[in-house]
Amino acid sequence: MPKTAKPKKPVDVADLTKAQAKVEWKRLALELETHDRLYYQDDAPKISDADYDELRRRFNAIETRFPELVSSESPSQKVGAAPSGRFRKVRHAVPMLSLDNAFAEEDVRDFAGRIARFLKLADDERIDFSAEPKIDGLSMSLRYEGGELVTAATRGDGTEGEDVTANIRTLKDVPQKLHGRNLPDICEVRGEVYMTKQAFLALNERQKEAGDTIFANPRNSAAGSLRQKDPTITASRPLGFFAYAWGEMSGMPAETQSGMIKWFEHCGFTTNPLTRLCHSVEELIAFHRSIEEQRSELDYDIDGVVYKVDRIDWQERLGFVSRTPRWGIAHKFPAERAMTVLKDIEIQVGRTGSFTPVGKLEPVGVGGVIVQNVTLHNEDYIKGIGNKGEVLREGRDIRVGDTVVIQRAGDVIPQVVDVLIDKRPADAVEFHFPKTCPCPLHTDVVREEIATGEEGSRARCTGEFACPYQRIEHLKLFASRRAFDIDGLGEKQIQFFFDQGWVKEPADIFTLAARNRELRLEEVEGYGETSVRNLFNAIDARREIALERFIFALGMRHVGETTALALARGYGSWDAFHDACLKVAKGDEEAIAEMDALDQIGDTVIKSIAAYFGEDHNLGIVERLTKEVKIQDAEKPKRNSPIATKTVVFTGTLEKMTRDEAKATAERLGAKVSGSVSKKTDYVVAGPGAGSKLKDAQKHGVQVLTEDEWLQLIAE
Repeated sequence: MPKTAKPKKPVDVADLTKAQAKVEWKRLALELETHDRLYYQDDAPKISDADYDELRRRFNAIETRFPELVSSESPSQKVGAAPSGRFRKVRHAVPMLSLDNAFAEEDVRDFAGRIARFLKLADDERIDFSAEPKIDGLSMSLRYEGGELVTAATRGDGTEGEDVTANIRTLKDVPQKLHGRNLPDICEVRGEVYMTKQAFLALNERQKEAGDTIFANPRNSAAGSLRQKDPTITASRPLGFFAYAWGEMSGMPAETQSGMIKWFEHCGFTTNPLTRLCHSVEELIAFHRSIEEQRSELDYDIDGVVYKVDRIDWQERLGFVSRTPRWGIAHKFPAERAMTVLKDIEIQVGRTGSFTPVGKLEPVGVGGVIVQNVTLHNEDYIKGIGNKGEVLREGRDIRVGDTVVIQRAGDVIPQVVDVLIDKRPADAVEFHFPKTCPCPLHTDVVREEIATGEEGSRARCTGEFACPYQRIEHLKLFASRRAFDIDGLGEKQIQFFFDQGWVKEPADIFTLAARNRELRLEEVEGYGETSVRNLFNAIDARREIALERFIFALGMRHVGETTALALARGYGSWDAFHDACLKVAKGDEEAIAEMDALDQIGDTVIKSIAAYFGEDHNLGIVERLTKEVKIQDAEKPKRNSPIATKTVVFTGTLEKMTRDEAKATAERLGAKVSGSVSKKTDYVVAGPGAGSKLKDAQKHGVQVLTEDEWLQLIAE
């Protein structure tokens, strides 16, 4: 496997020259402004919170070392992003600022220490903190005059927000009139608008059915719902509101943060029931750990815990630094990880019959995405056993009902990184892998070792095309771009035709037109006479196919595009290949030796071909298919071409041909196309945007050609 180039580590801020710092400061400022606009205005963030926090940390570190770079336009002096212009602007009487972040327990201790030093407190003087979960929603300021709601505004850039009063009035958690007596004449209540996880999942199902926008997470769905021009749309979407702060107040009803929270409740607001008064840093850290453990059980998204000095007079003395208060901080959770409960383990059967166990989770937010499923890889991964039988993770087998820690890095599939045994239910039982396929045939399951470098072993159904789970995946492969490439017959259409019982095997695709008198496809929703005619024409256009594409389309295990091409060139025609496969399936030693002698063909491929052609149902499928199509003989590679027997690598963007066309041309001329560069590589063809492969070519002394030089070479 080729090594992935490691990303270049940025120069430490302490080592930056002033010129370097100025260049990076400008770049980071533009990046942060872009991401602020995407997050606050468009409700469509492109990076995770963790990645954004990392950008912000480095930017702040540069400004700390080079304070002369700071200006009024610096992102460090701003909050959020300017209002989008879709709604009337509202100027906040008191700016809506944001909190600084803490990422480690030491950061929290430093925060408390700075407060004590600023207030000049004695060593034994206690600081009380109000602590609450940090809701991942949309910040909102509600202005009441004479107890009546008059304006609701988003945070915007902290100074000006958007007027969403009509939409906010549809929220049940927001009282139109404050409860109680002796209310301040002017009262601005601030908090977070959010959508529960269950409501988010239900909304996305409705959006999907209606063909509308699918939201990435509850925060985006809440923001999108609140920014509707039609308040009835907002009313149709279940939004909640937690009150936790205030803006302009003509009178203060309480002297502490915790007292204000109680007053909000008295006025008719919903406040977070997990809010707690803590009396030391140790209590804050313990609270943070407790909330992180409860995170998966909450029906709303959180990304940390907020700590605020409880005494309001101390808050006023502490004041603000730039865009953040000295008296509050957000203690974020570790990036890309979360705890949740494993509700079930389901077995998915792939195209080649491989079993993949999938964990069904209590929905939880990880890295800005709601995660409901997690891969459990294979039987040994669940049991905690390695390739050589050694016990992994101290034998922590994964069971339904377990509390698990999941991790999501970038856009990869989430995985389980730990099982919290102390939280395991008493009735949790060991998961047993099925011995037969869950398909109606209940065919036997065999256990195969996975190639070196992968974890554990693989279970596989032996049913091949007879297994309905494998059959639909085979059909999708058959019609795919690298196989028959039938225009208008994608995975969605294949699934529909299969579910209707109209296409159960490849040959059925080519008889659709003849059967359409009874099927009446043009009467199906989404189709019409023109689209049906185009589909049938596209199918007819693929009744003649290259031998290597046909072999690949059969979906035999271990027979990919490269192997299919080697087999096609080795035998030349379908008849020759078909006869050889039948002999190999019967154990003919001469036929096996002949196939083994082909370039790139080994024992694994031969066994797979023998198994495929040794099954009667597969032979029937192949026989019915070959009656419907014409298979072209393989084009013999030109052994006298200038690149015959050479190894070629393509990298970057090719401008005069597609990558597939370039690969096909090279192979037709007798070259081997590789995906990685080594000392054995003869040519690297580099177009614009060439990256690590170009560097590898220079390292190994491989000849590098431009696209024009390549075309000139193969034209000789």
